[in-house]
Amino acid sequence: MYQKQILMEKLKEATASVLPISLIVMAISFVLVPVDAGLMLSFVIATAMLILGMGLFTLGADMSMSRIGNYMGSKLTKSRKLPLILTVSFALGVAITVAEPDLQVLAGNVPEIDTTVLILTVSVGVGFFLMLCMVRILFSISLRTMLIVFYAIVFAAAFLSDESILSVAFDSGGVTTGPMTVPFIMALGVGVASIRSDENAKADSFGLVGLCSIGPILSVLLLGAIYKTQPAQGESGTGVATTVELGKDYLHALPEYLWEVTMALLPIVVFFLIFQVISLKLRKLPFMRIVIGILYTYLGLVLFLTGVNVGFSPLGYALGAALAEGWKVYLLAPLAMLMGWFIINAEPAVHTLNKQVEELSAGAISAKAMGMSLSIAVSAAGGLAMLRVITGISIMYFLVPGYLIALALSFFVPRTFTAIAFDSGGVASGPLTATFMLPFAT
Repeated sequence: MYQKQILMEKLKEATASVLPISLIVMAISFVLVPVDAGLMLSFVIATAMLILGMGLFTLGADMSMSRIGNYMGSKLTKSRKLPLILTVSFALGVAITVAEPDLQVLAGNVPEIDTTVLILTVSVGVGFFLMLCMVRILFSISLRTMLIVFYAIVFAAAFLSDESILSVAFDSGGVTTGPMTVPFIMALGVGVASIRSDENAKADSFGLVGLCSIGPILSVLLLGAIYKTQPAQGESGTGVATTVELGKDYLHALPEYLWEVTMALLPIVVFFLIFQVISLKLRKLPFMRIVIGILYTYLGLVLFLTGVNVGFSPLGYALGAALAEGWKVYLLAPLAMLMGWFIINAEPAVHTLNKQVEELSAGAISAKAMGMSLSIAVSAAGGLAMLRVITGISIMYFLVPGYLIALALSFFVPRTFTAIAFDSGGVASGPLTATFMLPFAT
């Protein structure tokens, strides 16, 4: 009964996340941009699948990934074996990132790079920086110092990289901190920090998301230097003539994503089972809760990815292309700002962070205040991003001043705020950004 109540809450959260964007898209389709009726029907079905998929997925991630992260973090730290902590952290970072739905969607939107190559590259980047996060927590290294050093390396590499790879690299840093990785990484950090008894231990559990966002950027920039990209293919027609064809599209896609999600979740499941036998030795009830949570995660992820790829993203491509013509191009930035406001208001990872900030500050920084400031920032960023797409201005003109200001401000605010700020930058780009805004901008 209790689990059913939580599932209903998760479905309500998912509805609040998906429905506003869907209504905006439908309004555009009925008023400004005529679209094929089959494509619209496919989008409506996909909306329902996204709501159900996100509800099941976030419930499953809370039941399984957060608990696995916390258990493993505290167990690893109690072992006091640094090589073991670093090795396991790397493997966990890779395994959990491979299963991140946002990354799956981004990889599907970058035809110039093989999907598997991009996913593995990004996952290795997260794994490496998760190791560095463990070192920072255990040895109480300044987050600000690490951010300055690594962002200096990032921008040095960015100025030497091809312009075409820059956007992919920085987008990779955002989408890897979604509803799968954020609860897991935060729980892992809390578990590791719990072994320390000093007053800064809890505060140092923040900052992991912000640091882990750097890994994918550097790894993709490195990939761009050694990997020969493929020519981008134009989007094929997405209209469907009959409801039978529409049904076939979904039925043909389902087995593909069942297999894809199986391969994505398999590493973390195997890792957990091995850890359970060797070290954790959980009792039957908590173990079965985690197993059920993994099943919820699996089912939710299959529904999510099927809905995204068959019905949600294609309409994003169609609307983006239609709005880029004639006078409608002037509507792109305001629409992006409007969508950005609603997207950030309902991202699951944002709610997770906001609650932790409210708890850490003993209510001094409310979850509502955090949400409002993030909404304003992401809305403005959405408008700027669309202006960049329209005008073709280099992304570096936006990124360099933004990061310089953020790093400069870190000298004038408490260390905890620096960690929260960079964590916020990571969690702001979640499932809705990846599923609709990416295709819309493309």
